[in-house]
Amino acid sequence: MESNNIVQNQSLPEPKNILQILDLDHPGAKDPDYRIRREMIARLARQYRQNPNIVPTLEYTQEEHATWREVYGMLDELHPERACAMYNRARKILEIPKDRIPQMRDLSERIRRFNGMRLGPIEGLVDSRSFLVSLADKRMFCTQYVRHHSRPTFTPEPDIIHELLGHAPTFADADFVEFSRLLGQAAHAANDEELKQIERLYWFTLEYGLIEEQGKPKAFGAGLLAGIEDMNNAFKTDADIRPFVLDEVIATDYNYSFMQPRYFIIPSFEFLKQETARLIGRFQNHKKS
Repeated sequence: MESNNIVQNQSLPEPKNILQILDLDHPGAKDPDYRIRREMIARLARQYRQNPNIVPTLEYTQEEHATWREVYGMLDELHPERACAMYNRARKILEIPKDRIPQMRDLSERIRRFNGMRLGPIEGLVDSRSFLVSLADKRMFCTQYVRHHSRPTFTPEPDIIHELLGHAPTFADADFVEFSRLLGQAAHAANDEELKQIERLYWFTLEYGLIEEQGKPKAFGAGLLAGIEDMNNAFKTDADIRPFVLDEVIATDYNYSFMQPRYFIIPSFEFLKQETARLIGRFQNHKKS
């Protein structure tokens, strides 16, 4: 069983507007075998929401394991120099295997023992409110499929590599889990405009954020930590890296399926928490007035 506080046979609320982007400019769009595989994995995610006590296991193919090994090997070379200290510590603690894709169920249970966070499968991109609100309950929606083998260094959508090598290690850190919960609680009470601001804050920090450590930028967001091309793009000499200014961040739109044109760097995690608290306080003051 995934967690003792889940009621037997209780289903999860159905997220809205789940999007699979295989019909866009996706490396696997014209691969019929890949599309069939994706639909099979999607069915498992839909079944999970009817019985969220057990995260479904997947027998990954040799090709999928090979893609995992290839990406893991490249990230292993980048992380010591480019990943933030918190992430490097947490990834060592979790001991995520290099030679094969671990089962989400197993990794979820290990993370839960640290700080109560759980991983649950989803079949594609989910609307921001459903995704963020789930964090308040210490649950994160995660995809279980693998990016197309023809382009292992980039994915236009979250995949199992992004989820388990990008997001999962951060949940071994108690402060990171509590910050994620704070965003989830804020999203639950937010109106549509406030939600858009929280979504952008999340995107430019926990997905594609940088943090300054010893005077140097380090990867902080999962999209950078699990993306070869994304990481290289953020660390090229002419990358558009801007100081984190809250009002600029929450006014900046983004596109999830392309390389990011700009990044924001926070001076510290404590600074990010303070700025987030300031944003939430602003929401609360508006509601009172």
